[in-house]
Amino acid sequence: MENQQLNSQQVLPNSTGVLVLGILSIVFCFCYGLIGLVLGIIAIVLANKANKLYLENSQNYSESSFKNMKAGKVCAIIGVCLSSLYLVVIIIYIAIVGAALTAMPWAEMMNQY
Repeated sequence: MENQQLNSQQVLPNSTGVLVLGILSIVFCFCYGLIGLVLGIIAIVLANKANKLYLENSQNYSESSFKNMKAGKVCAIIGVCLSSLYLVVIIIYIAIVGAALTAMPWAEMMNQY
């Protein structure tokens, strides 16, 4: 009876996709933060949809696919946090370099040569 119930359970839709996108969001978080941020947000949205679907009919879906979805969501949250932090660091760096370059006396430097 229990074996028959396990065979009737389906894989949660997008559970593998959420896991892959969550891991990729961590991997690509240092690409100026943009790629990791986009992948992480997509993974979180897909995970929330899959979670809602699982909570409505938990007996229809396998527990392993639910665990994959949860792990992917955790990876996506970590990836979004790292990407956001890296993006803020890049913006601050650009602002500091931009302020330093605009404060330079370029006209006086050109007149010296």
